Amino acid sequence: MGRLFLVFTYLNAGWLREQVCIYMCPYARFQSVMFDRNTLIVSYDQARGEPRGHRKKSLSHQQAREAGYGDCIDCDLCVQVCPTGIDIRDGLQFECISCAACIDACDSVMDKMGYPRGLVRYTTENALEGQKSRIIRPRLLGYFAALVLMMGTFAWAINDRMPLNFDAERERTQLYQTTRDGLISNVFTLSVRNLDDQDHTYQLTVAGLPSLTLDSNTINVPAGESRLKVVTVTANPDDLQQPSHNIVFSLQAQQNERIRLERETSFLGDIRR
Repeated sequence: MGRLFLVFTYLNAGWLREQVCIYMCPYARFQSVMFDRNTLIVSYDQARGEPRGHRKKSLSHQQAREAGYGDCIDCDLCVQVCPTGIDIRDGLQFECISCAACIDACDSVMDKMGYPRGLVRYTTENALEGQKSRIIRPRLLGYFAALVLMMGTFAWAINDRMPLNFDAERERTQLYQTTRDGLISNVFTLSVRNLDDQDHTYQLTVAGLPSLTLDSNTINVPAGESRLKVVTVTANPDDLQQPSHNIVFSLQAQQNERIRLERETSFLGDIRR
C-alpha cells in the first residue's frame, strides 16, 4: 500500500503536476459556490489596467494616462508564470489555485515601469467597484460554525475511538465435537487487532449458555499488531434446547477497563432431550 501511494504521489507531483488542479481536483468545481462579492480573491483591476497596451519605458505614469493607456502594458508575464496557464485579466476562473504568482510577476513589472503596485492583487469584487467590503457576514459565520462543528466531531471521534478490533469465527470444517466427558465443544478462531499505542493483555469471556467454559481466557497483543488465537468453547448438552444458540465473546483490556468489545456468534450442538 505504501509503495502504491509513493507511485501515485510521484505521478501526480512529478508528471501531471498542474493537470491535477485543472482536471482532477474537486475543489475548483465547488469553490465558486462558496464565493460572494466580499470574498478575498486574486483579481485584476480592470478599471485601472484598461485599455492595455505596449508603451515606451521612458513614458511616465502620468504621460501614459494622458496618452490613453491603462497600467497594464500587455506583457503577458502574468500568463507565463501561471501554473495552470490562465489569464487572470479575463476574470476569476475555476482553474485558479490562488498561488499569487501572477501578483508577484505583475508587481515586478509595475516596479520597473515606476507604476503603483497592486494591478493584480488580493481583493474583493465590491472593493474593485469602489464599494465597502464586509468582513463579518452571515455566510462567513455559517462557514465558521460548520468548520467548528466538523473539527469538534472529528476530535470527538478520535477521542471516542475504540483502540481494539476483533472477530470471532467458528471452525467450519467440523460443526461441533463431543468430548470424553459428554460435553459439546465448538472451536473458534479469534482475530484480535490492538489499535492502541501500548501493549495489552486482554481478558476473554463468553456468555449465552449457563455452562459455557473456555480453554483459554487471555490474549497478549503488542501495540499496533494483530494476533490469531484458537479457543475451544464447551457446554453441557443438557443446556442445548435447539441446534444453534447465540453466544457473546467479550474482550477487555486488563490495563484499561474502557477498552472492551463484544462479538456475537453461534454455538452449535446436539439436542439432548
